[in-house]
Amino acid sequence: MDKVVELTKSQKDEDKLLIAKVLDKLKLVQARNRFENTDFLDLAQKATIQEILTKRKESNYEFYGGFKQAERTMLVLFPYTYSENKIYNQIMSVIRITLPKEQWGKYEHKTYLGAIMKLGVKREKVGDIIVRDDGSDIIISKDIEKFLLNSLNGLVRFQKSNIEKIDIEDINFVEKEKQIIKINVPSMRLDAIVGELAKVSRNDANIYINQERVFVNFKQEIRNSIQVEEEAIITIRGKGRFTISKILGETRSGRINLEIQKW
Repeated sequence: MDKVVELTKSQKDEDKLLIAKVLDKLKLVQARNRFENTDFLDLAQKATIQEILTKRKESNYEFYGGFKQAERTMLVLFPYTYSENKIYNQIMSVIRITLPKEQWGKYEHKTYLGAIMKLGVKREKVGDIIVRDDGSDIIISKDIEKFLLNSLNGLVRFQKSNIEKIDIEDINFVEKEKQIIKINVPSMRLDAIVGELAKVSRNDANIYINQERVFVNFKQEIRNSIQVEEEAIITIRGKGRFTISKILGETRSGRINLEIQKW
C-alpha cells in the first residue's frame, strides 16, 4: 500500500483535505511545468505536509512566509526545470499600517487580525503579522492586496493610519529575545512537563491535553504519557511556546532538571 495512503488514515478530515490539495498541486507542477503554491499554512499544517513530502522524497519545494523566521508560510512547489526563484512577490504581498502617534503601543496582534477577519478575509490568506509600537507589517496572499488597501481605512480604528503596500524585502522584523527558564519535573512524560510549563496541576495538564490544546513539534498530541525528548518544541494554547533546550541532569531524589526557552 502507498506510504502516503497509510499515513493519511490517521489524519483528521481537514488534514486529509490539505494533503489531497498538495498532491494535486504536485501533479499540476509537472504537467504544466510551472510553480504552484498553497495558501498560508500554520506550523501544524506545515509539519503534516513536510512529513508527506519527505515520505515521497520530494525536494523541489520551499516553505516561505516573507522572511526567514516566519511562522505562517506558503508551500511553493517548483518543476524540476524551473530555475527562477524570485517569484514570491507574485504570490504574496505586505501591507504596512503606520498608526498616528496617539495610538502608538495600543494595538496587539489580535487587534490587526481581528480587523482583517471583520472584513471577511479567510485566515489562510493572512501570514505573519509583525507588530510594532507604531503599527504593523501584515503579510498576505497577493490576491487580497487591492481589497485590503481599499478597505482597511474604512475601519474606525485605522481611519487616521497610513496604509501602504511595501516590498517583501522591506519587512521590518526584529526577533524578540527568548526567555530562559529552568523547571524540575518527576519524569519526561508530556503531562508532567505541561504541568510545570503551564504552572498547573498534573490533572489540569491532562485536561489541556485532552482539550487538544497541546502540540509537540507543531503536531497536536493527545497522548499524555509520551516521552518528550530534548529540543522538542511544546506549544500550549493560551500559555505559550517552549523549547526543551537542555536536559541538565537529575536531582538526588531522581527528578529531572530542564533548561527551557520560552518564546
